[in-house]
Amino acid sequence: MQTLVQSRSGPSYDDDLVLWIDAQIHLLLEKRFSELDIENLVEELDGMKKQYAHELDSRLTVLIMHLLKCEYQKNHPQNKWHSTLTEQRRRIAFLLKDAPSMRPSVLPFSLDCYKTARRRASLETGLDIKTFPAQLPYSVEQILDDDFIP
Repeated sequence: MQTLVQSRSGPSYDDDLVLWIDAQIHLLLEKRFSELDIENLVEELDGMKKQYAHELDSRLTVLIMHLLKCEYQKNHPQNKWHSTLTEQRRRIAFLLKDAPSMRPSVLPFSLDCYKTARRRASLETGLDIKTFPAQLPYSVEQILDDDFIP
């Protein structure tokens, strides 16, 4: 078995991320804190936090876009859209369960991503962008409510 001790000749963050992570875990479990690659650990942890924020933003954008499509393109078959609403809400719920401290971010993220969701809804439906409200028309409760379909 390969030794997972971080040293000058040990696994490099830049050369093999998975092996480097294994080494950092080993050092943490062994309480060998002075040998940890602190700079890269901080970078990775910050990246993880940003990844959660990016995922929340992305999923809210898709969810809100589909809410708009359901509300403003009634003559289009909506079964697929309902499936997308369910899936995005499920994944957002999972994300918020894993990171409950992000729950207060749902409103600001929703407000921020609305412009993109509105533009994408216009492009995908062929409807003029002015068809859709200039401001987010849904509450956080509605956005996250599995039973809410406009």
